[in-house]
Amino acid sequence: MNVSEADLVRRARLRLGLGVGLAITALLALAGGISYAVLVRGQEATIQRELAWGAANGTVPGPPACSWVFWYERGAFLGANTPPPPGLPVRADAELVAATGRPHDSRLTRDGTRYYVHTERQGDRVVQVVFDARFQLADRRHLLFAFTLAALVGLLAAVVTGVLVGRHAVAPLVEALARQRRFVADASHELRTPIAQVHTRAQLLARRVAARPPDTRDLVRLVASTRRLGEIVDELLLSARLSAAPDGLPAVGPVDLTALATDAVAAESDLAAEQGQTITLATPGGPLLVAGIESALRRVFSELLANALAHLPAGGRIAVTVRRTDAAEVVVQDTGAGFDQADAERIFDRFHRGADAGERRHGLGLALIREVVTSHGGSITASGAPGHGATFTVRLPALGVAPRHPWRRHPWRRHHRTETPVLWRA
Repeated sequence: MNVSEADLVRRARLRLGLGVGLAITALLALAGGISYAVLVRGQEATIQRELAWGAANGTVPGPPACSWVFWYERGAFLGANTPPPPGLPVRADAELVAATGRPHDSRLTRDGTRYYVHTERQGDRVVQVVFDARFQLADRRHLLFAFTLAALVGLLAAVVTGVLVGRHAVAPLVEALARQRRFVADASHELRTPIAQVHTRAQLLARRVAARPPDTRDLVRLVASTRRLGEIVDELLLSARLSAAPDGLPAVGPVDLTALATDAVAAESDLAAEQGQTITLATPGGPLLVAGIESALRRVFSELLANALAHLPAGGRIAVTVRRTDAAEVVVQDTGAGFDQADAERIFDRFHRGADAGERRHGLGLALIREVVTSHGGSITASGAPGHGATFTVRLPALGVAPRHPWRRHPWRRHHRTETPVLWRA
């Protein structure tokens, strides 16, 4: 399982654990909220009963230090059952009730507590009852603290439990990814040999009947079809090979980009000449070594040239340049149809096909190039314009050049951090 797949599995486990934790926390919060509301409602009802009883009887049955009764008559308070705290009684409430005759309730918050004040007329006098709710407020704080602590402990326990359960729940996903990888590798290995045999036999048959033009057209199409099928299998095999090496690139060694470019240009020159096209190669710096897989990097050159030839008209030109700057750089520039610069990133998507791709490509070529290049710690960019050709630039860490990030063990290894695609999807 490669890095992208491992990240996907870890994220799935974490999300499952968090989901379970949040669900349990929400249930605890709901239970706490209901309990708190019931407590507050009961306390408020009790306080109102005590205030009403005190106003009717002139005394409060609660603790003496938490309740007071004041009598207001002829613009003055007559006294209280016990000495009140500062700010009590509330003269404004008493004057209002004395003027209107209607009962009045208010609340006063000070000194870290809350006072419930009830004022009403009793005959010729006004009675004001005050209740100190400090003990009720303390009960509320204790309840909130207990439920908060329970919610935190529950969240932690739920997340741990969810992650452990997630290992079993995500196991089918891990198995499916492993089966996908095995399918691609097995299909590639099993199909390569028979496809190569069919391609070889078709070529031999085409040469034997070359004197009969009516028959050769179908055979040429057969050869082209088997060649395209072989390219797809090679791409699948290379992609599986790169993804199956989480600890580094397999068979890494020094690779000469100049030699690979020379071989690729020589292999495509005859085909280009038949179509009136020209391929030139410039290697101003001579041999240029990078660390990597020779077969994979060879595929980069062949795929870039094949892509350029597919979009090149008769008489077109392709210029290949291999040079050393601050890194090993390969530039493939053509005078073909080009593309809209807005699609410069989309053309590297898997299974993306341009408007004029025809039947040649099956959507893996440029995507595979990017996978190979990024697996070697490099980058690839594309630029172009409709009708003015395209330019592809590949940059790889050159041997003998200090890596950009010296703390990395392998400066050429940097996995392409995207989710692994389903390779066999059409």
